[in-house]
Amino acid sequence: MQELSQLFDVTVVGGGLAGVAAAVSAARNGARVALVNNRPVLGGNSSSEVRVWVVGGTAHGAQKFARETGIMGELFLENQWRNPEGNPVLWDHVVLDLVRAEPNITLFLNTEVRDVEADGPAEDRSIHSVTGWQSGSERLITFASPVFVDSTGDGLVGFLAGARHMSGREDRSAHGEPWAPEVADDDMLGSTILFYTKDAGEPVRFVPPGITKDVVAAGIPIHRHIDTAMNGCDYWWIEWGGQLDAVDDNERIRDELWGVVFGIWDHIKNSGEFDADTLTLEWVGTMPGKREYRRFLGDHVLTQQDVLDQTRFDDNIGFGGWSIDLHPPGGVYSDAAGSMHLHGPGLYEIPFRSLYSVNVSNLLMAGRDISASHVAFGTTRVMATCAVTGEAAGAGAALAARYGVSPRTLLAERRDELQHALLRQDASIAGVPWRDARDLALAAEVSASSELRRLAAPRSDAGDEDLVSLADRDFGLLLPVDPRVDAVSIDIEAAAATTAVVELWSTRNGLNHVPVDLIDRREVEVPAGHGTIRAEFAYAPPVACTVVLVVRRDPVLSVRVAHEPPPYGVLGLLSREPGLTTGQPQTNAWSAVELRRRAPRFAVEPETDAYRPSQVAGGLARPFDGPNLWSSAPIAGEEWVQLAWADARTIGSVELIFNDDVDEDLVNLHHHRTPFIAMPELVRDYRVEARIDGVWHPLVHVEGNRRRRRVHVLDEPVRTTALRVVVEATNGADAAMVVAVRVFAPEV
Repeated sequence: MQELSQLFDVTVVGGGLAGVAAAVSAARNGARVALVNNRPVLGGNSSSEVRVWVVGGTAHGAQKFARETGIMGELFLENQWRNPEGNPVLWDHVVLDLVRAEPNITLFLNTEVRDVEADGPAEDRSIHSVTGWQSGSERLITFASPVFVDSTGDGLVGFLAGARHMSGREDRSAHGEPWAPEVADDDMLGSTILFYTKDAGEPVRFVPPGITKDVVAAGIPIHRHIDTAMNGCDYWWIEWGGQLDAVDDNERIRDELWGVVFGIWDHIKNSGEFDADTLTLEWVGTMPGKREYRRFLGDHVLTQQDVLDQTRFDDNIGFGGWSIDLHPPGGVYSDAAGSMHLHGPGLYEIPFRSLYSVNVSNLLMAGRDISASHVAFGTTRVMATCAVTGEAAGAGAALAARYGVSPRTLLAERRDELQHALLRQDASIAGVPWRDARDLALAAEVSASSELRRLAAPRSDAGDEDLVSLADRDFGLLLPVDPRVDAVSIDIEAAAATTAVVELWSTRNGLNHVPVDLIDRREVEVPAGHGTIRAEFAYAPPVACTVVLVVRRDPVLSVRVAHEPPPYGVLGLLSREPGLTTGQPQTNAWSAVELRRRAPRFAVEPETDAYRPSQVAGGLARPFDGPNLWSSAPIAGEEWVQLAWADARTIGSVELIFNDDVDEDLVNLHHHRTPFIAMPELVRDYRVEARIDGVWHPLVHVEGNRRRRRVHVLDEPVRTTALRVVVEATNGADAAMVVAVRVFAPEV
């Protein structure tokens, strides 16, 4: 047996998506990082060992413009390119390749941390090192660093260090949460084991193993849907152990879940109720995918109210968008629904104060162990949101190590630097503007070859339109307003003359993309036949924002919808029943699924400034009160956006963020297929040029781009008075779109 001791700037324990994002983020911010994982693969519950699909802000499409960017976004886009079929083994290697591409990360797989050296009084402790056993190499390895990130899920490192933590369900009085129980208890969300099936093409018997449960006697087929077309995470509801200790009783929970899995398969194969003769088991998980255990106490505990009321935090480091999703403690044996969901009106913010321990000075948390109540944990626990917290924790850890301070002190003294570090790497932050003074683009005058000015999808003669009936649902049209909207016209078909009710609604804030506050209401007389509803509002908000035009349901009205996408930032919406009510508008009350990438025939008066070139310099880098990007007019050749300075500047690097349509819901496994391996809105071929002595000189030429963020460090610094990005082609969109151009002097 070898005993090794290694020194790093940051030690990340736990290699799920939260830990992966934390390690990559810390490494990209200059830290030497140890990523320690107790399994042979990375990805945690998303890996081929457990096979849970990755969900997050998009809420399977219920949220709008909500897909994560930053490190999680890189993984989504890379998997879409390499693995659109959702093969879990290939997903493992998408994650592994991301980590191995970072020279500052040293990866330790199959390494189980079991000892933590920490000291200090209970209210002010500090971790010095963690020690883990690497099974295959028979090495005992000690990791020492000034900062640690616990992304173990179960919170093992923090627990061994004496970090204050929570578990179970807090009572209602603890945080004033309406969805908390009256009396606190130890119940949690349970664990799950999944299985895959395949058609063998010939009859296959199934002889149940001895562990098999009688699921019919347990009533499971009565309370849960079973179908031969279901596979893998379709069976998310095979859940148990919420009334046990997920760690102490892990072996018992695994055996029970195995019994349920084989019992369900026995029911499918041998009950005679299913056409399953040629189906066979392809894979059954060997370890429970855990949902909940310890949650550490930070300087802020995220609560139900923070999520549903969309608390705005000055230390905002990321967003979530999944519903508050809680499951019955009895799991698969409960006669209650497998899950209950509470939706707010849109996204919610997560503060940095929820990512560091209140009493262990050098401990950050990432993933499902962050500082949140049990109720709020119901949304923060999903893996893409865990990765968002990981990216922020990693950046915070790297900066804390660089300056020799605690995460709490870092926040107090360098909050802007932390947020700008995250914004620079395109992290999932909504509503925090880019103002880093190092960016030379902020002082430039911006112009472009063209810009989209007309907010419309006019009727064509191609005839490629559908009629969407409003007989039993309201129609909505999300629109950017910059600087005003005087009138909106919608092409309709009326089976008979009617009076259309048309309303203009505010979304209230940039976190929302559904109607929240009524602005005005009109009644428009509509004759029978094909026509146009034109509603005048003359609405001029003090700042740019988004609104939703609503046409109320009418038994004789239909809206004309084309088969091409509308201008970016515009969405057609259809109302639906939201489920559990919260007393406020809910994002799931309006569906964009039916009309995504389909343009209702509409026109807005007057022209818009929402796609002006100046938006590539500073400001926001994702939809928030508008699209926040430059869009050309429909491409008629090469399009460009230009930065010009009155005095020459020395440029060492150029960083670009392109539009990858964060409204498109991507997923790593088999939940659904997205028809693009590269997002159509992404710029595919482009040049970066500098104007020197009045002549444009190429600095960078890229073909076949499929990434949102591109960093170009120049071989030699360039002195210039102007820089431009020339778009030669997109991946399919009919307009060139650039979210941000950032320009930096050479690093000293």
